[in-house]
Amino acid sequence: MIRDSVTIMRGCFGGCTFCSITMHQGRAIQSRSKESVLKEVEALAAQPDFKGNISDLGGPTANMYRMRCSKPEVEKVCRRLSCVHPTVCKLLETDHAPTVELLREAREVEGVKRVHVASGIRMDLAADEDEYLEEMAAHHVSGHLKVAPEHVSEDVLNNMKKPSVESFDVFAERFLAASARAGKEQYLVPYFIASHPGSGVEEMIDLAVFLKARGYKPLQVQDFIPAPMDVATCMHFTGLDPMTMKPVKTVQRLSDRKVQRALMQFFLPENWFTVRRALVEAGREELIGSGRECLIPSNPPKEAVAARRRAADAKVRGDRKKGGGVRPRSKGRSGGSGRG
Repeated sequence: MIRDSVTIMRGCFGGCTFCSITMHQGRAIQSRSKESVLKEVEALAAQPDFKGNISDLGGPTANMYRMRCSKPEVEKVCRRLSCVHPTVCKLLETDHAPTVELLREAREVEGVKRVHVASGIRMDLAADEDEYLEEMAAHHVSGHLKVAPEHVSEDVLNNMKKPSVESFDVFAERFLAASARAGKEQYLVPYFIASHPGSGVEEMIDLAVFLKARGYKPLQVQDFIPAPMDVATCMHFTGLDPMTMKPVKTVQRLSDRKVQRALMQFFLPENWFTVRRALVEAGREELIGSGRECLIPSNPPKEAVAARRRAADAKVRGDRKKGGGVRPRSKGRSGGSGRG
């Protein structure tokens, strides 16, 4: 994947609090020239073992190519953490035309059959760019397109500095419509985060309901990891939003993190007992049953019982190892043989 991919830019002005890209690549986008990118594409196409497919033409965020502040004198002194949150800055140049032009010329290079965009794209920038969406859907999506709504709770999204979940619904509708016009059946791969500062059991239940309603079953779940220099890391360890100094609930215990992960993967049979306990404790029993909106059935599936039994057996084996074995039961009246 890396060998046949081409990086076209670096940096990110999204300012997501859980991401370190802004810190180690910068907030201002540094874009390669079109000539430089095409030269690398031509070099790849000339390789004797090249199969004709560029696996990715992108960067940290594929559709931020050539986007900069329209006023450099303002950019020099601007201290805004994100150029797109809570709204897109009016000075930000969001034209997708340079990206569309680059994509078109890249796929016309001799020896290139397909140019994929495997990097994630920023939905709030792309949703209103009809030409870009049509181009992507028709030529540059290999069945799945990565996007990052991350959560559904407004409080959590504000802590992340991500747009509201409505922007995901709008983008999804327009992307699927563009795919249909291109005569292709294509899907979005949305990324979500569990245990992010601000996210408790209630917020994760809302996310699970959102996933159920839209038919998403994420097999890959990202657990929040407090990385160096992230604003969300400060929230995680202090329990405060450093921008407002208001309290933020955090998840510290591994057992609580496992509950949030299980709620996001409520559809896995082995998570039934964990999800049921979380729903009951949160007073959301209406989500247990056979209704369309229910997350889990009333009775545990066989796989859930088997998984619980395996976990119990593993715990017993672990206890035996720690304790050097378990004393055998004596055979007598209480033992079971019936012989004195």
